[in-house]
Amino acid sequence: MLKAFVNAFKIPDLRKKILFTLLIIAVFRLGSHVPVPDVDLQKLDAIRNAAGNLGALAFIDLFSGGALTRFAVFSLGIMPYITSSIIMQLLTVVIPKLEQWQQQGEVGIKKITQWTRYMTVSLALLQSTGLVFLFNSSFKVIRVFSAPRVLFIVITLTAGTAMIMWLGELVTQRGIGNGMSILIFTSVISRLPSQGLTLYQEGGPAKFYFLFALGIGIILAVVYMEQGQRRIPVQYAKRVVGRRMMGGQSTYIPLKVNQAGVIPIIFASSVLYFPSLLQNVIHVSWFQNFINNDILRQQSIVYMMIYGTLVVFFAYFYTAIQFDPVRTADDIRKYGGFVPGIRPGRPTAEYLSNILNRITLPGSLFLASIALIPTIFLAVWSINAFPFGGTTILITVGVALETMKQLESQLMMRHYEGFLR
Repeated sequence: MLKAFVNAFKIPDLRKKILFTLLIIAVFRLGSHVPVPDVDLQKLDAIRNAAGNLGALAFIDLFSGGALTRFAVFSLGIMPYITSSIIMQLLTVVIPKLEQWQQQGEVGIKKITQWTRYMTVSLALLQSTGLVFLFNSSFKVIRVFSAPRVLFIVITLTAGTAMIMWLGELVTQRGIGNGMSILIFTSVISRLPSQGLTLYQEGGPAKFYFLFALGIGIILAVVYMEQGQRRIPVQYAKRVVGRRMMGGQSTYIPLKVNQAGVIPIIFASSVLYFPSLLQNVIHVSWFQNFINNDILRQQSIVYMMIYGTLVVFFAYFYTAIQFDPVRTADDIRKYGGFVPGIRPGRPTAEYLSNILNRITLPGSLFLASIALIPTIFLAVWSINAFPFGGTTILITVGVALETMKQLESQLMMRHYEGFLR
């Protein structure tokens, strides 16, 4: 692996991409430490102390890399963009126009991306407004609470979200790729050292090392499951083109057990973020108690059931969006191919759909169980120092593997040995 890193820096183009990505990450982390204007820095300590006890703050703080408890410019993090992406993908199934755009290829994807940006800015305006009122009512961090200053802070937070979105797209276009995932990875991994130290102090050495060994086991399991795939053989018939015999080759379609990667984890986590927003609007005692005790508390059985169900649902949902059996079967038929023993056309589509549904089930259950196992141990031991432990590990390992595969493909294009041999 070290040799692969050295080879990556030997290639000028790839070296520029890696250094550019590191520069964007540095800018992103800088924005996570710069507080918004006109706030009392001394009172921000109260937010940091309360983040461990307030589920909503702890969850939002995870995806902002600690920027929320600093009330920084990037306090909202990547959450508005994730929420907008979920809404747009759900609307793609419902609205025919969006589905038509998705089938247009790159031109349609650009239109959907543009509307996702508009929705991200709109959500950022709403969330930043709620955040300003929440922080002022709970912690009194704003020195002079007036309409112009509140508007100025809201615009600053919204601009910070727009800048995060722009930084992610820069990494995707000019960096090593997967820009949004890398920013999420940066936010999540920046919290690991402090959370690990707090876990050691709160649980003691024995529980710390047990959970550390459990984390290593989860990493190995995620890597092993990431490589699992079902190969569907495809045979292409021989054709006579002019005086040459063309075709007659065999290939396969690789269907991964975990086709959706870490996207279901991120989507499920962001859906559980909605109740924290509703909590600021609906001031009914039973609803407030339900949100605080069941939805935002990781030790709750209700939380674990809802979270696990959402992970399984989004695994199927995102897999259905990424892989279309009907379109794949149609493409195979157009190029004169067929799956041995299966008739071309609709029977092939049904065959691919059945296999995809069968292999997605163990993959989705694996994701849900891996995300909940550390939470169960932390709940049994009554440790609050490491919230969303399984989610953190899955996102970290999943994005690291995707990034390695991006660099792997770049190295293989230039005839170098990659990371995954």
